[in-house]
Amino acid sequence: MPPAQLPLKGNGFLSRAVIERMLSHRYRRHRAAACRNSSESWHGYERDDNVLSRDYEDFVDDQMSTKYAFLLWAGIFRKPGRTILTVSQIVIAFALFGVLQGIKTGVDLAIAAARADLLDVRPKVRGGSPLPLAYLDRIKALPGVKVVSLLNGFSATYQNPAQGLYVLAIDPNDKAWLTESPEIFKISPDSLDALAKSRTGTLVSAALEKKYGWKVGDQIPLLSPPTLQADGSDVWTFNVVGTYAIHELGGSGGDLIVIDNHYLDEARSQDRGTVQHFHVVTTDPRRAIAVADAIDHEFANSANETRTESYRESAQSQMQSIGDLNFTIRSIVSAVFVALLFSTATMMAQSIRERTGELATLKAVGFSDRAVFSLIAAESMVVWAAAAVLGLLLATIAFPYAARWVPGISMPSVVVEIGLAIAVLIALASASVPAFRAARLNVATALAGQ
Repeated sequence: MPPAQLPLKGNGFLSRAVIERMLSHRYRRHRAAACRNSSESWHGYERDDNVLSRDYEDFVDDQMSTKYAFLLWAGIFRKPGRTILTVSQIVIAFALFGVLQGIKTGVDLAIAAARADLLDVRPKVRGGSPLPLAYLDRIKALPGVKVVSLLNGFSATYQNPAQGLYVLAIDPNDKAWLTESPEIFKISPDSLDALAKSRTGTLVSAALEKKYGWKVGDQIPLLSPPTLQADGSDVWTFNVVGTYAIHELGGSGGDLIVIDNHYLDEARSQDRGTVQHFHVVTTDPRRAIAVADAIDHEFANSANETRTESYRESAQSQMQSIGDLNFTIRSIVSAVFVALLFSTATMMAQSIRERTGELATLKAVGFSDRAVFSLIAAESMVVWAAAAVLGLLLATIAFPYAARWVPGISMPSVVVEIGLAIAVLIALASASVPAFRAARLNVATALAGQ
């Protein structure tokens, strides 16, 4: 059908001017060439209509790439208010998904990265009597044990009761601290030597240096009524001689200082010759459970029984203590996405009904069923992809604040990849039925109803 004979209503996103541009001089040249090849008249358009229809459909398909950008933009912003509402819903959904799934995946990765060969030996009863220091040699003698280190300490306050600190006591002559677990607790050789040479020395973290303005050479007076010195004083004074770095899943080393256990054991009034924990490194991570059982069996039925578990088991226990995190997050995210799927599918179906005449006009000027289907699907994909990227970007920005209760974890890149994949799948699912109906639209019936 020649351009002049098309029912060009030109409403909505498909204006009359747009349709006329689509039927420009390129179309006329194409028709002229087709007529000359058939020895027919050009000006009268006398060539067989079926042949011309097929030729023109091929022509339109060839030009589709240059038309899609405008049509996509016009279709998406045909109703700006509805588009903004849809985008806002998707952005919020993916921001929520990014934060929750990021925490879940980050925790899973952190637990998987926790060392299985590093064991923590402590009193069997929480808050019970500390362990005798003599246990250290007995643990070293057990099969599968590579390194054993002691940990001791007490709680104190600095300047006022609200500024609590934990004083961790170690053996600075034990060089195992340099290699035992640097990913968890790291002390430089210089700092460890400085601690060994100073009876009242202490190591502080960078966080404490920044918080209190401490520096090497400063004296730190701490108050600890539960842990008295031999002379009855509850004031402990330490000199800053170096720094350390610490990170443990589920806890922060920011409010912790490190001292020499020899000084603590000599100066305190009670519990001398005891420690609160032992760190044990096994020769083989696969034997960690067997070694842990052997340690607990060694001290079973004694006055000071032990409980031994790996750092990985400890991390898993901490996560389990707050409930089934995986089920909770999956339930929330699934409910949000299912509701969003139905919401966007309904909006897409309404949009197609409003654009029936415009889509019929597109088909009348040569758009194939496949082209119309692709156009509708592409609109949905663009909206979902753009909103998902924005939502995941917001989640990445907000993630450090939401993850403060699990220090050290970061947004895994796999969460962003999964989020984009989900956006594509939901976009196709929400647009499939409306796009199929638009593709199967009967041109004559649709135009007659306008």
